[in-house]
Amino acid sequence: MSRNGDVQEENVPTLRNRADPFLVACRCFSFLTSLAAILCIGVNVLSAVRSFKHASDIFDGIFRCYTVIIAAFVVLAETEWSFILKFSKVLEYWAARGMLQIFVAVMTRAFPDYIGDQKNLFLLQSIASYLLLGCGVVYVISGILCIGFLKRARQKQEITREQAAKDLEELERRREELEQLLLLERV
Repeated sequence: MSRNGDVQEENVPTLRNRADPFLVACRCFSFLTSLAAILCIGVNVLSAVRSFKHASDIFDGIFRCYTVIIAAFVVLAETEWSFILKFSKVLEYWAARGMLQIFVAVMTRAFPDYIGDQKNLFLLQSIASYLLLGCGVVYVISGILCIGFLKRARQKQEITREQAAKDLEELERRREELEQLLLLERV
């Protein structure tokens, strides 16, 4: 407090609110994996519609429908919703998540019997499949190297840091209120 009764701001140490580069990289990779899975969903829906529409292969259409369901589960797993991870604890482990992605990629790539008449669909199918396959391989290798454990530890640390920053802001606000009350009582 200064001589004239004004409150001076003190240099209060603030917590740095920078994002962890590792967590940012993990979020970006998760986003890329979700996009690859969504692309697989789209390709498999197109393939299923084509199979059912032309009645060329009902088995292929059913197979594509299962692939869509499993790929949707991959997208939900990448969002890391607590409900999904509680429902399937094995998806917390990156190696298992990677194997599921590889499975969806292989299912997407299976039965390309229409190479001649639908080259665009085949190309899109190949791109989606190999993109998700690459993401799955990275997840399996990262799971073996325990990168998922490191990510969870850093997420807990980030949550703790955010909570500490909120608590500090609340304490600062409360301190200012108490100083104002103290000034009012002195007057």
